[in-house]
Amino acid sequence: MTSYLIRRLGIGVITLLLITFLVYGLVRNIPGTPFTSDMAQMNPSKMMSPEAVEKLNRLYGLDKPWYQAYFYWMSNVVRGDFGVSYSRNNKPVGTLILERMPATLLLSSTSLVLAYLLSVPIGLWSSARADSVSERSVSTLLYMLYSLPAFVAALYLQLLFYVKLDWLPLYGMTSDDYATLSTSGKAWDLLKHATLPVICFTYGSLAFYSRFIRANMQEVLRQDYIRTARAKGVAPRTIIWKHAFRNTLIPFVTLVGLSLPGLFSGAVILEQIFSWPGMGRLYFESIGQRDYNVIMGLTLMFSMLTLAGQLLADILYAVVDPRVTYN
Repeated sequence: MTSYLIRRLGIGVITLLLITFLVYGLVRNIPGTPFTSDMAQMNPSKMMSPEAVEKLNRLYGLDKPWYQAYFYWMSNVVRGDFGVSYSRNNKPVGTLILERMPATLLLSSTSLVLAYLLSVPIGLWSSARADSVSERSVSTLLYMLYSLPAFVAALYLQLLFYVKLDWLPLYGMTSDDYATLSTSGKAWDLLKHATLPVICFTYGSLAFYSRFIRANMQEVLRQDYIRTARAKGVAPRTIIWKHAFRNTLIPFVTLVGLSLPGLFSGAVILEQIFSWPGMGRLYFESIGQRDYNVIMGLTLMFSMLTLAGQLLADILYAVVDPRVTYN
């Protein structure tokens, strides 16, 4: 196991370098710079002169070719310095990310817990009622949910619950008077603002996990040991829960590791639609503002989480299935 982990970590470092190198090259070649991207919307009398822009570029090292600037950025990252945000008063990138992380975790962790808690009973129920009218109806609904883009659902939900019914807020994380509310009032206000984003975050994962469990259950239920248990007169509920579901958990548990990147990255489009102050929205805004350090800081974090999630999935697979070994 140790040699396997060392190999995977080595491959992960090389992959991380390649990802960040390519992304850095792409963002540096987008038209505009952090100091000129907003000039089209500024008062001409307040626009910076070309000399001032050139001076700022030299100050922040943006006058160098992008491949040289990448190695300068990476050398700082190795020392724990992720740079400062050009568009947010030179605020450290690490501080900026930490400020946005709780908002994203609130949505993504709630969505992940709901998706797992609801998908297991739905998947087991679908397996027990396979080929029935009710099961086919639920499967059709899950297919429809899985195929519906989350940003389209977000717009329809906003029209229904804000414009038509006026039940839930349109966007934002809290109301304007949030600071004056009581503790229970703050919790209720936060719940109302988070309801629509959580629904949009959850329904796609719920549909996928439910179908995933059903497909694996159907495969397990065709195994010889299940037929033997049925021939011995074992109760159907015992077969589902004690025999089939335990083996279905082996591939299902590995999804926990693969869910790790989404837990922190959020959804860029959804957070923008709902004006949710998370890391997905920060990423979206930083691209428009050509805030290279913030873009690269978030890219580095998301890439590391993706690689760590894949490694965790492999390790979990070996933990839940004794037949798998990495020696």
